[in-house]
Amino acid sequence: MDDVKISSNRSFGIVFFIVFLLIALYPLINTGEFRLWSLIISFIFLILGILNSKILTPLNKLWFKFGIFLGKIVSPIIMGIIFFFVVTPIGVLMRFFGKDVLNLKYNNNKSYWIEKTGPKSKMKNQF
Repeated sequence: MDDVKISSNRSFGIVFFIVFLLIALYPLINTGEFRLWSLIISFIFLILGILNSKILTPLNKLWFKFGIFLGKIVSPIIMGIIFFFVVTPIGVLMRFFGKDVLNLKYNNNKSYWIEKTGPKSKMKNQF
């Protein structure tokens, strides 16, 4: 967490201005009235963000810590879902069809070294 830099108060204020402005104007889509409280909060964030006020520093740090907390929870869940719904079925299918992509099956040879028969490499037109 030490190598991650917290965003500036200006960008934090502007982002929350946009968030609260969207909350204020969202009911207009459903032919409702806009939310005045959210509009007021959004303009407070805009003013504090433009002034780069130090008042936003504790909120910015709290938001940053909340993001780190969510990352510690959501990342393992997403990686687990990917593993169990993508990697595991592919492994089961490859085992079912007898594929050995990594050449891990035991053989009676002295070595697992694979001799290359083609040209070793070409250094022309690398890019």
